[in-house]
Amino acid sequence: MLRFKRTLATETFQNLRTNVPNYNKLSNNLSNIYKLTNNSHPLTLTEKILFSHLQDAEKTFEKINNPIELRGNDYLKLLPDRLAMQDASAQTAILQFITTNHKFTHVPTSIHCDHLIKGSKGLSNDLLPSVQQNNEVFDFLKSASLKFGIEYWPPNSGIIHQIVLENYSAPGLLMLGTDSHTPNAGGLGAIAIGVGGADAVDIMTGNSWELKCPKVMGIHLYGQLNEWCSAKDIILNIVGKLGVKGGTGFILEYFGSGLNNLSSTGMATICNMGAEVGATSSVMPFLPAHERYLAKTNRQFIVEEAKKYKDTLLKSDDNAVYDNVMDIDLSKLEPQLNGPFTPDLSTPISKFGKTSKENNWPQEISAALIGSCTNSSFQDMSRAANILKQAQTVGLKPKIPLYVAPGSAAVRETLKRDGVLDIFQNAGAIILSNACGPCIGQWERDPKVEGPNTILTSFNRNFSRRNDGNPQTHNFLTSPEIVTAMAFSNNVNFNPITDSIPIEGTNESFKFKPPTGKELPDSNFAKPTDESVAAIWSNPDENVQISVDSNSSRLELLKPFPKWSGNELKTLVVLKIKGKCTTDHISPAGPWLKYKGHLTNISENTLIGSINAETNETNTCYDLDGSQYTVPGLMKKYKSENIPWSVVGEHNYGEGSAREHAALSVRFLGGQMVLVKSFARIHETNLKKQGILPLWFTKDSDYDLIGSGDVLETIGLKDLIKMGVDNGEFVNGGLLKLKITKPDGNEHIIDVKHTMSNDQLDFFKQGSAVNCMSA
Repeated sequence: MLRFKRTLATETFQNLRTNVPNYNKLSNNLSNIYKLTNNSHPLTLTEKILFSHLQDAEKTFEKINNPIELRGNDYLKLLPDRLAMQDASAQTAILQFITTNHKFTHVPTSIHCDHLIKGSKGLSNDLLPSVQQNNEVFDFLKSASLKFGIEYWPPNSGIIHQIVLENYSAPGLLMLGTDSHTPNAGGLGAIAIGVGGADAVDIMTGNSWELKCPKVMGIHLYGQLNEWCSAKDIILNIVGKLGVKGGTGFILEYFGSGLNNLSSTGMATICNMGAEVGATSSVMPFLPAHERYLAKTNRQFIVEEAKKYKDTLLKSDDNAVYDNVMDIDLSKLEPQLNGPFTPDLSTPISKFGKTSKENNWPQEISAALIGSCTNSSFQDMSRAANILKQAQTVGLKPKIPLYVAPGSAAVRETLKRDGVLDIFQNAGAIILSNACGPCIGQWERDPKVEGPNTILTSFNRNFSRRNDGNPQTHNFLTSPEIVTAMAFSNNVNFNPITDSIPIEGTNESFKFKPPTGKELPDSNFAKPTDESVAAIWSNPDENVQISVDSNSSRLELLKPFPKWSGNELKTLVVLKIKGKCTTDHISPAGPWLKYKGHLTNISENTLIGSINAETNETNTCYDLDGSQYTVPGLMKKYKSENIPWSVVGEHNYGEGSAREHAALSVRFLGGQMVLVKSFARIHETNLKKQGILPLWFTKDSDYDLIGSGDVLETIGLKDLIKMGVDNGEFVNGGLLKLKITKPDGNEHIIDVKHTMSNDQLDFFKQGSAVNCMSA
């Protein structure tokens, strides 16, 4: 059923488009929740925002009086306010939306062209070639935007999450985004959740969106950061403590006196990297910092409305109950460097030199990069610029290449107006376009660096090959000011807090003072004078033609996946995967981004980064007769022979980006089952949306029983599909039997489990979620 019927001229939609949440309606919805639960339990801020967006609160609380009972158990059907998509993931989302035959999007939606822009030699050298190389895709996204009433942000307008923060995010908002770092918007008090393209189609078509009710982890911040520390160090510390799966199934809700000294953009940095612990999202209560940021971004009208609800809707109740609480004394933190190859290996700067030697990490720093959706705000840039200005007073310049990517055209224009950009340029920094660039793999290093090397970045993710394609590039994540300061020494043993730098030609040395910077510019953020970066929006026009060339290598119309046969699944294990397997391993980015809209072409990268558990090889697997293939090569062979296949993996399978192709390509090549020790949330949902059966080992040790070439056959799947899920209770506790038949005929039967709701069972039966919507 559609969420609501509307024309784009309605007051409801216009309010949402200017992003003023309907606080009165949300407040009334919340009052109804208290009534349904007999006002017996105080609510967290997380619950207030989620429950006030329920499609049917009466049904949700029909048999439950205590809201805590929902956490981690029942699915919520939610009505999000907004959707944002970046240009890489928007392609398949739009291609799927086209198949539903809807004439417009039923919630305010935006597309941001930020992922396909290279960041290598500077704006003037990178932008035009990037636009020319991707013009077919940009034209497709622009025409789709005009046809369906989507707001289109062109290349160089900025990074999706920075633009959302500047224009759309607001306290109490519930939004989805087709990018894992969508929670960045939590820095302004929204709950923003990363999803795949099929989830996006859910809300574009006006349907409710389903989410397993998250648990709530309270993060209590108190004390005050020392002068060298920033919000980045808070989240780097948290990621180090929780690990890459420690937040799975949780929303992180921050509270405490320590929030009072943080900026909105600093809070956004913290929320952004909640994705690195697997958290569903992160959220902050409505604070004075939000009022200041909203005012500087010309949204004082939101402040006036939100202030009416700051003590009710936009903060947790007194005595609200958290599932876990983490206490962090900010005064005890020091700058952190996290990495390499994983964002949760955290080292304080005072121990970094020693630790790097003990681990034999490359000692020489080859490049320093600041920016990305995590740290490209005015405050971040002004603090980094202060470091440069200090060094410039004694004639020092960075010893290694320093790359700078402003987060948006508005930030860039403001930095230019206020003289901050001049400081970077005078230091010889390479000023990149307002886009993701090196963070997402759009970095053509010149000269190309082979072999082991160390880079320092203010990014959020540092998996192998992610930035420059070199598997031996060690990326350490830290704050922009630490990246900038360490660029003046090309050695990881330099600690800018304690160490001095010799001034060449003199007997003197220089020592940095703690960085200073402005939370916000003195005047409101400047409006870009370049009209080419302005957003484009109009009422939907069904006369706009969206054409896809059948000979294109970039875009390909989608064909529906086949429905479930009605029988138990019987699959051949094509690959047993060892260790960490992120979506970067399953569907790498970098040069593959250009094929995001062409499922056939991008499927050639399927699981090419994974490690074969039986041979320790990458992108190598073997047929039953011992013949060697690439991973997608063998998958295509089995598909051509009508042999359904499966893959087997370990913990937190699919962590990282909300990369829908990590599921789409598996399904396209004939995959029907993925069996692992545990899943990352977004990837498991993406698999369900594409009609793949995701199963969990009930015993981790059963992983050792399976090898490539084994046949896996479900026992009880037909009964599960027939009986469904009864009020959140899984049939037989969600357990299935799985028969393992070895190539020699020996058999084992093990218990496995699923986490599918009734809606998700329908996706499986119909072949995909989009098939259901089309039907």
